[in-house]
Amino acid sequence: MNEDDIYRTSTQFRFWTYTAKALTDLRASSNSLAASRVRDAIKRSREQGSKSETSTNNAVPEVDCLTVEEEQKLVGWYCTKAMEFCDFSEFPKAVKATAVQFLKRFYLSTSPMTYHPKQMMLSAIYLATKVENFYIGIAEFAKMIPKTTADDILAPEFLLTQGLRFTFDVRHPYRSLEGGIMELHEMSRGSYIPPHGSSFTTEDVRVGILKVKSHRGKPATMTPDECAERIKRAHNKAGDILTKGALLTDAYFLYTPSQIWMSALLAADKPLAEFYLHIILSGTPNGSVSEPSSLELRLLSLLEQCAGLMTRSSSRGPDETETMELKRIDKKLYHCRNPEKIDLVGMNKAVKEGSNGDKVDEEKVVKKRKIERDRAAKEEQDLFGAPLKK
Repeated sequence: MNEDDIYRTSTQFRFWTYTAKALTDLRASSNSLAASRVRDAIKRSREQGSKSETSTNNAVPEVDCLTVEEEQKLVGWYCTKAMEFCDFSEFPKAVKATAVQFLKRFYLSTSPMTYHPKQMMLSAIYLATKVENFYIGIAEFAKMIPKTTADDILAPEFLLTQGLRFTFDVRHPYRSLEGGIMELHEMSRGSYIPPHGSSFTTEDVRVGILKVKSHRGKPATMTPDECAERIKRAHNKAGDILTKGALLTDAYFLYTPSQIWMSALLAADKPLAEFYLHIILSGTPNGSVSEPSSLELRLLSLLEQCAGLMTRSSSRGPDETETMELKRIDKKLYHCRNPEKIDLVGMNKAVKEGSNGDKVDEEKVVKKRKIERDRAAKEEQDLFGAPLKK
């Protein structure tokens, strides 16, 4: 079983991998459903407000809802803000990447018109700290954000986990990149062992990597130190792409982690990535020393598409025109939010209080559970179990 076979057993592949068309259709469907519910909720709110008025005008103005493109821009903006917050707080890159993917996954089936990204962003980051074993107490976390309470962060958490389908595993491409870079260094040092069935020897690989063409396509003859420096530069650039462009695009939804890191390397140093791919596929059927196999050509085409997607994204802040557009969208959202879903803290308290409006007696619940545990322990101590009821 290879890496891709293992990946295909993950929840990320089964629940969060799409074709480009399926992704577009899902977002369009979520937007349409949310717009319909928002219009109904606003209509109910206006009708209730007009009951106390003497006006006989019952006409309800049409609600101008967000488009799919506007939703994407807004979610993308808050993904960028989440990344900035994680960087400022010096959280590990895994926390940052997982938080962004939580937001992106949540808003595949949910619209910002239902739950504002600003409300969900902090909850996504806090959940990511727990998932990535970088746990921070909620009181300490809340102190990091001005004018924010623990309730503000915890209230949306169950809604978030529902939207994530209770799947919290996010497979990132960073570790695979580190493994690939280690193999490239082994190739340059002459310690790389080619795959089983390969037409290459260890020496063939060592000599070959030192002659990999430059970025301009010119033949190159490098020393081992020069080759190591080139690999280091490619490593840094590929890592930068993975921590920015890969997170802010749909790469995680469309490609596997191994495809993503290879695409980042391709964007960083295409000749080096092509040489690496040629070597590791040399043990596959139809592989040869000089000519790429049909599998290699198909993979290169796929990787170039992924690389193009990730490099088109920019991690810089919005310019003046983009800022004005985001302000326009946020102002538009103010008038088309679902009024029944705005107070998440109040909604969360209502759920805890129960459907009849009475608060749950936590002391009774704790006492009942203790009695049940004591009864179970007593039954375990009895060799023949609990006495039969007459």
